[in-house]
Amino acid sequence: MQIVIIGSGNVAYHLAKAFVQNNIPLAQIFGRNEEELKKISEELEITYSTKNLVDSDLYIIAVSDNSVEEVSEMIPIKDCLVVHTSGSLPKESLKGDYRKASFYPLQTFSKSKELDYSKIPFFIETENEQDKKTLFEIASKISEHVMESTHEKRKYIHLTAVFACNFVNHLFARAKEISDSQEIPFDYFLPLIDETVQKIYEIEPRSAQTGPAVRNDKRILELHEQLLHGESLEIYKTMNHSIQKMYEL
Repeated sequence: MQIVIIGSGNVAYHLAKAFVQNNIPLAQIFGRNEEELKKISEELEITYSTKNLVDSDLYIIAVSDNSVEEVSEMIPIKDCLVVHTSGSLPKESLKGDYRKASFYPLQTFSKSKELDYSKIPFFIETENEQDKKTLFEIASKISEHVMESTHEKRKYIHLTAVFACNFVNHLFARAKEISDSQEIPFDYFLPLIDETVQKIYEIEPRSAQTGPAVRNDKRILELHEQLLHGESLEIYKTMNHSIQKMYEL
């Protein structure tokens, strides 16, 4: 099977790397950013192009959601399968006279961070059983966790991921602003962060909650509010309100 990955960003890079590591041959990696494509090509020994898209059986579009439709229109071949890697878009976002599917890896990707691809869940939606079988076979060579998902369910998967990953990382960034302002090394908080994450492997997140809000410690809550201002204060109030509402305090 001829496979092409379209894109040069974080998702495209890691998918290409996962394919190479698991001996899934790639005919080409294609995109607009020649500098990034060249880096990927040299590291993974994959042919790349910014101009000539080779004929393929499977095209994997790994670009930003805003670019999926435009990029999908570049594929003129009818007898092929085209997939996107978006967590929120329907497969119908692909505009072309070919078979359509979604191939969503649930992970946060950065080129500088190594990943264990076998632990990344893949969610697949197709138009027919044969394409589902094909994508399941490919994903199963990479990951131990592959399942079918409708677009409706995938929207909620992506929404959950935003809460569990993107929002949490933003709180890390805000926390670092506070520690930096007091010249406290943020590294000192990493054991706390590690323990918080490890705990939910064993305890339901709702049961693992600690802190002044769940204790309804008004003195500490007021003290903290006096130390904050601007957006950080608003986040602090909103988070504490949400915690107390969950526990009916």
